Amino acid sequence: MTFDRSQVAAMLAPGVALALWMALGAAGFYASLDPPAAAALSAALGPLVETHGMLVVFWWLVAAAGAAWGVQKLHARFVSAPARLAEGARVLVGDADAPPVAAAGGRTLRALADALNALARERLALRQDMARLVEQASHAVAQQRDQLGALVAELQQSVVVCNLDGRILLYNARARALCRRISRAPGGAGGAELIGLGRSIHGVVDAALIAHAREGVERRIVKGEPAPAAHFVTHTPSGHLLRVSLAPVRGAAAGSPVSGFVLLLDDITDDYEAEARQDRQWLALTEASRATVGNIQAALDMLDYPDLEPAERERFQQVVREEVAGMGARITALAADAAADIRTRWPLQDMAGTDLAAAAAHRILEDTGQEVRIDAVDPELWLSVDSFALIAALAFLARRAAEGREAPGLELRLSRVDGRAHLDLAFTGGAAIAAGWQSCPMEGGSGGGSPLSVRDVAERHGGEVWLEHARAGTPPRALFRFLLPLAAAVEARTQPGESRPEFYDFALFAASDGHHERDHRPLEDLSFTVFDTETTGLDPAGGDEIIQIGATRIVNGKLLRAECLDQLVDPRRSIPEAGIAIHGIRPAMVRGQPTIAEALPAFHAFVSDTVLVGHNVAFDLRFLKLKEASTGVRFEQPVLDTLLLASIVHPNAEAQSLEAIAARLGVTVSGRHTALGDALVCAEVFLKLLPLLRQQGIRTLGEARAASEDSYYARLRY
Repeated sequence: MTFDRSQVAAMLAPGVALALWMALGAAGFYASLDPPAAAALSAALGPLVETHGMLVVFWWLVAAAGAAWGVQKLHARFVSAPARLAEGARVLVGDADAPPVAAAGGRTLRALADALNALARERLALRQDMARLVEQASHAVAQQRDQLGALVAELQQSVVVCNLDGRILLYNARARALCRRISRAPGGAGGAELIGLGRSIHGVVDAALIAHAREGVERRIVKGEPAPAAHFVTHTPSGHLLRVSLAPVRGAAAGSPVSGFVLLLDDITDDYEAEARQDRQWLALTEASRATVGNIQAALDMLDYPDLEPAERERFQQVVREEVAGMGARITALAADAAADIRTRWPLQDMAGTDLAAAAAHRILEDTGQEVRIDAVDPELWLSVDSFALIAALAFLARRAAEGREAPGLELRLSRVDGRAHLDLAFTGGAAIAAGWQSCPMEGGSGGGSPLSVRDVAERHGGEVWLEHARAGTPPRALFRFLLPLAAAVEARTQPGESRPEFYDFALFAASDGHHERDHRPLEDLSFTVFDTETTGLDPAGGDEIIQIGATRIVNGKLLRAECLDQLVDPRRSIPEAGIAIHGIRPAMVRGQPTIAEALPAFHAFVSDTVLVGHNVAFDLRFLKLKEASTGVRFEQPVLDTLLLASIVHPNAEAQSLEAIAARLGVTVSGRHTALGDALVCAEVFLKLLPLLRQQGIRTLGEARAASEDSYYARLRY
């Protein structure tokens, strides 16, 4: 057990006071004697004092220490133990899942602690029963909500739903991918996205454009139009063109016929550039053709003269041939570019390699009656394909390979090689018998055939197909190999077994903060960014640097684990070995990562319009403050510290470290001493503290900040 100075002083003060009281009492008794009695007492005690003076002083000190020890024990039993019991009881009142109250003090206090724990268990059981009943009653509503969330998540369009203030309350994976693509954040600063629950859509689409579109939609609603909507195109700061469709969410919002709006976002940058390129090509062809036609016409006019010399006639005929050849070359080049553009813009969809192989094998079995052997396919392999056309091509080749053969030995293989996918259809026989199959139209089969060739299908994927001999095997075997594109952002795909990220929160329809000051708003209604940093050392003014930033968000009282920032930072200096043993970040891990000048703007965008939360956050803020001049990034958001808030809730606690607070509140600590791990633990602690603060009358941001400033720990400075 450790004590700070104030606790030690509190324990020693009663003993010192007792010793002083005894000394003053003896002095008063001596002063009350008349002179003869005082002289007699002095004469009687004089030899004893002279002989045993040191021994008397020693026993006085022993008596004082004993008295202090006894008073400290009495204080711990009758003052500290009840205070800790009261704090534990407040935690149980605020959180039924909190750990049991520790039994300390006398028998009566231990019995009281047992009774409190028993009551807490009974209350927890009642709450669990109530929760079960509520869950049963709301099962249908929850099922519909989840179905809607799942449906929107799987849409091929980018969908964002906002309330009237532009706060995002629903979005799908396509919208998040689009916003990642158009974000100006450095490539290495992952997680600092433009989109997230509770964040403003105005970071993606200008507020004035949305306001103008809303006004038009509301006018159409007043006129009684059945399906009012607005459409516009906007230019993002990163240079992308977005086509936006806005539709209303009808509701009973005060002063407005709508309660929110739905945005459909589409990045048309590539389409616009392709159309502009085609326009330039057509214009160039037109201008060049005008001159060519003029030259041809002039040459033909000259050829009409009957007395034209043979040499002159040959020269004008050569002009016609050259101009016609030039025009043909230009038209051929334009046609090739158009065909390439069509292949580039062919609608391809992401598909798991395992699903593609299984679907192709099923189609081949239907068409040929032959089983297809499938080699093991990497479950992480995803392709961007037109699955219908590609499976039709594989089935056509399999039908040709099976013609006249009882055992064609069909085999499918799919692998990743150098950033592309290799899809092989192997069969028994030499390559000579299959020559030309990939160039002829795909006819027959259960799909009814197609005028396209196998090579056309491959080219539409921006890939290739070729025929080659198998390198091993008897009898001889051949294979058709397709070179196909991989799906983009494979690493961001949700894998089986993972929980779906939270892309929606319909309670945000009612969260409108456009006309309220933050300090007067309840804590539960605010959005928070909980963050932590790992550094090279503990001296920010002495040259230590940030090497990792981790952050997560709390919106509408929910911890959004899917919306996190976890960024390593290159400190451009050495990392001491003593620190590596704590945070585990080695120099090789930060080499090539964004510098602090690149990472801080992304972090600033991530925390925009939220309240910052951290544990002992003054330390982290000192690092950020010292980087203001060099980066131009200022963090002026309100700040709350879980260290200060916990000291308000538990003033008699023996320790206020993050682990100690988490243990008192029943929060599991994991990923300690990583920036994101500490931020997640701190976020859970913060959510547990909110109801305890509410019990003490601390409900708003302003009240929490004022109470924090009165804490003893608020006097610490870095």
